[in-house]
Amino acid sequence: MGRALRAGCVYFGLVFVAGFALGTVRAFWLTPALGHVGAVVVELPVIIAISAIAARWSVRRLAVPGGVAPRAAMGTLAFALLMAAELALSVFLFDRTPAEHWDTYGRLAAQLGLVGQVVYGLLPLFVARGRG
Repeated sequence: MGRALRAGCVYFGLVFVAGFALGTVRAFWLTPALGHVGAVVVELPVIIAISAIAARWSVRRLAVPGGVAPRAAMGTLAFALLMAAELALSVFLFDRTPAEHWDTYGRLAAQLGLVGQVVYGLLPLFVARGRG
């Protein structure tokens, strides 16, 4: 299980960095042009593709077994870390209370983002380990 947990941390780190960069692009360029929902709709397939690549790479690099339990542990840890990081950024960067952060999920753009985050958490279950 140790490999799966290390892979979950690596997977989180890779996707978090990519998501932070894409979030910057979304906030400064896409949202003004397309609105919140339009920007998320454009960003979502890109971050899911990046997540799939990062999940496969993490699984292969750290030799995570193909069973459901290790892959689910990897995805669950990565998802939990992502949600915690998102909450921390919301509180410390955007000066929201935790309650205000959770209230953002009442908006369609945040709901679409949450769907993407759930897909991100599930991806380790579906990526192939490949050769080597």
